[in-house]
Amino acid sequence: MPRRGKRYLAALEGLPDTPFEDVRAALAAVKERATARFDETIEVAVRLGVDVRHADQQVRSSVTLPHGTGKPVRVLVFAKGEKAKEAEAAGADIVGDEDLIAKIQGGFLDFDVAIATPDMMGAVGRLGRILGPRGLMPNPKSGTVTQDVAEAVREFKRGRIEFRTDRAGIVHAPIGKASFTVEQLEENLKALIEAIIRAKPAAARGQYIRSVTVSSTMGPGVAIAPHRLTA
Repeated sequence: MPRRGKRYLAALEGLPDTPFEDVRAALAAVKERATARFDETIEVAVRLGVDVRHADQQVRSSVTLPHGTGKPVRVLVFAKGEKAKEAEAAGADIVGDEDLIAKIQGGFLDFDVAIATPDMMGAVGRLGRILGPRGLMPNPKSGTVTQDVAEAVREFKRGRIEFRTDRAGIVHAPIGKASFTVEQLEENLKALIEAIIRAKPAAARGQYIRSVTVSSTMGPGVAIAPHRLTA
């Protein structure tokens, strides 16, 4: 177990041994413990009752957070012709087709979201080993493979995020910055939880949302009772 610094240990003081029943109180506790000299990201970890070894129990989707993430998003689009022009007009940071695929194969990864038109996926598929492990591979389930690239670009610029289960069946996602108000963080968190519930696999059995833990970049995890967010 890694050794914890004095600041981290001090931040643990005052936290209850059981999950918070009051969502706003939990988020306020997270904000109070975000004492770094930069605007820390507030992230949530949601442990789900799924077995990700089975393809039909993996969870992957996207949601537009009401207040965004507080972070500028660099959007890349794989498209040709008119669709490429539409993406550029909508504010995409990087647009291209075969030349862009070659650039990524050469090591370029300076973007946060990748969107593709369906006709480009045959070629984009060659990037699976590069983009897949980083969660950047365009996918219809997350709204990143679409004909309406302009709307997709605008959505991600407004605060749309992708989320997916990791190998342990946990969804990790940002819900804002420490500078956000408690109310803004709560609305973003509830929007994410609602999207995770909508994405529940039909094959999932038993309790779906097992635990919800919120933390800042440098702070300790603060647990929230799941039923307070799913009622």
